Amino acid sequence: MNVTIYDVAREANVSMATVSRVVNGNPNVKPATRKKVLEVIENLGYRPNAVARGLASKKTTTVGVIIPDISSTFFAELARGIEDIATMYKYNIILSNSDQNLDKELRLLNTMLGKQVDGIVFMGGNITSELVEEFEKSPVPIVLAGSIEESEKIPSVNIDYEQAVYDAIHSFIEKGHKEIAIAIGPLAEPINRDKKLAGYKRALDEAGIKYKEDFVVEGDYTYDSGIEVFEKLLEQNTKPTAIFSGSDEMAIGVVHGAEDRGFKIPDDFEVISSDNTRLSLMVRPQLTTVVQPLYDIGAVAMRLLTKLMNKEEISDHIIVLPHRIEQRNSTK
Repeated sequence: MNVTIYDVAREANVSMATVSRVVNGNPNVKPATRKKVLEVIENLGYRPNAVARGLASKKTTTVGVIIPDISSTFFAELARGIEDIATMYKYNIILSNSDQNLDKELRLLNTMLGKQVDGIVFMGGNITSELVEEFEKSPVPIVLAGSIEESEKIPSVNIDYEQAVYDAIHSFIEKGHKEIAIAIGPLAEPINRDKKLAGYKRALDEAGIKYKEDFVVEGDYTYDSGIEVFEKLLEQNTKPTAIFSGSDEMAIGVVHGAEDRGFKIPDDFEVISSDNTRLSLMVRPQLTTVVQPLYDIGAVAMRLLTKLMNKEEISDHIIVLPHRIEQRNSTK
């Protein structure tokens, strides 16, 4: 059976209020009494119930984190930033995997709130109107990390995804490329449809290069989809000479797909990736990539959440962090 605060108080022959003061580090307890209570806690293996304490204090010092894919390097690096800042501010994390399934996202959201979390960091590719409605009804603050919400009602931390893709395509154009393809994530997601694709089109338009629908191939960010994207690009009458990828994992699929067909990177195809996860350094050639500060996005999102939970004043609830392009060996 679970040991309760009542059991500790009875064994130590003190009031439950005294046990509570000892557990919470209140100095107004006699040293001898404190020692006795701590000994009983140790002997009984008592662990304070965070939810019960939260009902009394209105705070559980627990934060919920909902991510689409716990196995993804992208989200793992984001989550690390969240965890480090949470630890710094003495918050515990409850981490859940949503599989980017709307029903599961809504269920996890309600589960987190049922566990009396003090706030939630949410990551997802498609922030639907149903989710926004639930976010707005939430009794605790919610911050989006690496996720676009079109109305900008919900606090968020991102980079300028449109400008990042524009910069990558522009760098290809400066090297003389005119046949430039994009291995993009699902176009159902606003981050791809409204941001990344817009940056791609803008760079082409400014350079007077005709937009070709066949050069826009959807993947799902995975290695296998990168291989499939490359195969589809090979089927075109005109082959691209440069390819931008929406994720490092997908870019590695593109590189390996090309090499399996006997092509050389960057001699036959130049490749620029996105995100700059550790994977970009593990492949050969190492990937030229848009550096998205994943750890910082997670860390800043958690810091923003701490401010909202503590009702501190914030200057802006939409935070855009800087990006840059790291030149490596997948481009000349």
